[in-house]
Amino acid sequence: MSRARSQTRVVLAVGAHPDDVEISCAGTLKALQDAGFKIHIATMSLGDCGSKVISAQELRRKRRAEAEEACRILGARYHYVGSHDFSIFNDDVHNRRTTALMREVEPDIVLTHSPGDYILEHDNTSTLVRNACFYAPATNYDCSQFSEAPATGSIPYLYYWDVMEGIDIFGKRVAPEFYVDISGEMELKSEMLAAHRSQREWLRAQHGMDEYLESMRKWGSYRGDEAQSLGGSDNEQAQKIVYAEAFRQHLGHAYPHDNILAAVLPSRTVINPSY
Repeated sequence: MSRARSQTRVVLAVGAHPDDVEISCAGTLKALQDAGFKIHIATMSLGDCGSKVISAQELRRKRRAEAEEACRILGARYHYVGSHDFSIFNDDVHNRRTTALMREVEPDIVLTHSPGDYILEHDNTSTLVRNACFYAPATNYDCSQFSEAPATGSIPYLYYWDVMEGIDIFGKRVAPEFYVDISGEMELKSEMLAAHRSQREWLRAQHGMDEYLESMRKWGSYRGDEAQSLGGSDNEQAQKIVYAEAFRQHLGHAYPHDNILAAVLPSRTVINPSY
C-alpha cells in the first residue's frame, strides 16, 4: 500500500557521479527550494575511478564528503544509491536500488541526465531513473532488500537536464524544450560545485579541462543568451536573464504531461517555441 502524501512537495535530482547535479541543475533546485520544495540529491556512484593518483577507497571517502558538503550549502539531503564508477548498468540490481530510492524520497519532480549523453554512465543513469519513476508505484515490484519504503502513489514528473555541451554522442545539437533563469542562483551554484575539490585534478588529467567552475559559468551564460533571445526584446524579464539551465520533459505514456516546472517558476521559465 502506498503512503499518504505529505504536504511538503519534494524534488529529487539524480546524477551518475558527484558534481553532475551541481553542474546541471543546482540553480533550478535553489529556485524550487525557494518555492517551497524539499530538495534531495542522489548519485549512483561516488566517482571512485576519477583519479590517477588516489586509491578508489580513499576517493570514495573524499567524494562522498564533498557531495554531502555541497548538499549542506543548499540545505538538501544527500543519497548514495550504491554503485561504483564505470559499473552503472541497466540491470536488475540497479533498477531495484534506484526504485528503492524513489520510494524512500517519494518525489513530485525528478531531474536527471538526458538520454544519449556523452558517457554511457550518464545514459544508463537516465534509463534507471526513468524506470524507477514508472516502477515505484507498482506494489508487486519488490525492493525490500534495499528499502522497506512502500510503493509510491503515482509516477512523478520527470525532466532531463542538458547534455554535455548541448550535443549528443553523434555531435548533433540537442535543442532544449525550455530554460530556467538562474541568474540569481549562479553564485550558490558555483559554491556548491566548488565543494567538489577532488574533481578538478581528474578533469585536468582525463578531459584536458581546467577551471571547471568557469566552464560551468560560460555554459550557463550561453544558455542564458539563448533564453534571452527566445524571450523577445519586449519581454523585460527575459532581457534580464544572464544565466540559465536547460531542460526537456519526459512525456511518454503514463507520465504527467503538464509542465509543473513552468507552472511553479513562471517568471523564470522561457519556452523554446521551435522545440
